Amino acid sequence: MGNIAMTNPFSRRASSLSGPGIDYVPVTPDDGADLPAVAASIYVEGGGAVSFVSIKGETRTVTVPDFGWVICGALRVLATGTTASGIHAVVVS
Repeated sequence: MGNIAMTNPFSRRASSLSGPGIDYVPVTPDDGADLPAVAASIYVEGGGAVSFVSIKGETRTVTVPDFGWVICGALRVLATGTTASGIHAVVVS
């Protein structure tokens, strides 16, 4: 295939909540530590409950199916109350 330079369509684009995330960050639920970067949303591979602290500072628990989404900004994913697996934070910065 040779040396084909791939262009990055995101290189000149400012991060935005209205666009795609820039990374999926694996999450280990933890009652005492915030996520390394605020999550714009949370993706779950194995369904179950996801307990999290919203960017408003409220503790919430929602049940999601396999390959489901929590469409809410999150500061922390809590171990207590979380039964879902394969959790990823979608980050925009």
